[in-house]
Amino acid sequence: WLDILQDQVRRRNRLQIAAQQAEDDDLRKALLARSAEHQEIVGKIVQRVRAAMLELQRRGGDISEYERYVANVTGTKLNLTDPRVLMAQAMTWIKSPSGGIAVGLKILAFLAMLFAFWIVSRIAAMAVRAAVGRIDEASALLRDFLVGGVRRTVMLIGLVVAVSALGVNINPLIAAIGAAGLVIGLALQGTLSNFASGILILIYKPFDVGDAISAAGVTGKVEAMNLVRTSILTFDNQIHYVPNNEIWNSVITNITGRDTRRVDMVFGIGYGDDAARAHAVIEEVIKAHPKVLPEPAPTIKLHELADSSVNFIARPWARTGDYWDVYWDVTKTIKERFDAEGIGIPYPQRDLHLPEPVQVVVTNG
Repeated sequence: WLDILQDQVRRRNRLQIAAQQAEDDDLRKALLARSAEHQEIVGKIVQRVRAAMLELQRRGGDISEYERYVANVTGTKLNLTDPRVLMAQAMTWIKSPSGGIAVGLKILAFLAMLFAFWIVSRIAAMAVRAAVGRIDEASALLRDFLVGGVRRTVMLIGLVVAVSALGVNINPLIAAIGAAGLVIGLALQGTLSNFASGILILIYKPFDVGDAISAAGVTGKVEAMNLVRTSILTFDNQIHYVPNNEIWNSVITNITGRDTRRVDMVFGIGYGDDAARAHAVIEEVIKAHPKVLPEPAPTIKLHELADSSVNFIARPWARTGDYWDVYWDVTKTIKERFDAEGIGIPYPQRDLHLPEPVQVVVTNG
């Protein structure tokens, strides 16, 4: 193979030299076309020679000398100062079977396949979104995950197909990715744990996008979630990016997981105040509020004889979105009614009892 390679390289070089020396343009183009044909042959022979070199290297042979030889004999020698030669050589390359036109067609095919798979990914994503939307139990998180996953999968397949259309052998690349996957998996065990937790959250649906939750020490509204982390917007407008593993391994409180919530409040009065009248005032205020639900009926009870006050619990029900309106309005109105009725809200106090009288001396100045 080396002898055949050397013979073809010599023929190619003689044709290139003759083309550089030719005065007639038609003759020069013809010589360069024949030179391009020999270059095609040289390329194919070089592939066979390199395959033989790899086999020799696998068996422990030294191929450095052969590598230098192949590099030397396959070098193209052109007169770079002659623009006519450069133009003719460029045109010959463009028209050759593996030259510019062929490369351009492969690039066009690559781009066309990417565009086609992009369209297919969008159509597939819309179909999945519509299918998941018909499932009542499906959460928005699951819908977004499936839609995004289908879109990315289709585009990944399209990229592989498009790269293969360029004539690139993708088998070694796929094998390398598979081998690297194990190493990456070992290095990213924490990320894989977040991935698994994200899958469990999607399956069991403890919360959805838009829910107010408390988990992993963060309280706020769920803005978005992927398989690695969850974005939570706190009520003071801070974004927290919480790893899914921390959320799944903590107590998850879905504050807005139900349509209605019980509003728990405590009101204290003094020991000398009229407890019956205070009970009636609290009941009047709660039942008069338009956002308090009639069912379940509110609970109002004298609950505790505390150190400094007699405490009533008031537990009306409201829609989840009206929770704080009810809490703030009822608290404000009861304070105003207590003031009007002469019912005091005592401060914490303690009575101090001494076993023996204490003499107090007061001096002026």
